[in-house]
Formats: sequence, C-alpha cells, structure tokens
Amino acid sequence: MKVMADYSYLVLYLPRGTTRDVARRILTDHAEYGHWELARVALYADGSRKATLRRPIIRPDRRPMPPSTARMSLSRFSAP
Repeated sequence: MKVMADYSYLVLYLPRGTTRDVARRILTDHAEYGHWELARVALYADGSRKATLRRPIIRPDRRPMPPSTARMSLSRFSAP
C-alpha cells in the first residue's frame, strides 16, 4: 500500500497590476530556492491571481529497527 505524502501549502496573492513576467519570476524563485511546486493558479476577472504552492513534508521514519538488523549493523564495528 502506497502512503500519500503530506504537503505544506503556501498561498500567494498577486495583485492585478502584476505582469505575467513578474508573476513567473516570483513563482520561479519560490520553486528554485524554496523547493515549492505549483499546485494551482486562479486568475480572477479583475486580473488578480491566486497561486497555491506546495512542498512535501519530510518526516523521518521513527519505527525502531528490528533487533536482528540492529545486531548485524553493530557487529561490523566491533573488534574481532
């Protein structure tokens, strides 16, 4: 069974005076430096835009190692 990823969301409101080039640059900067991906863009009748960005939440696997695996990995470091 595949586990679905949890996402963190960021909503950007771009006013109606924002050109497409400036909007593209803002979204590109967030994607490159903040590791965001574009989830949705809404263009409203007044010319404003609402862009929803998302990025996966990375959580470490906190399940303990099985005892046999833990013993095997530690035996590599013990003196013969």
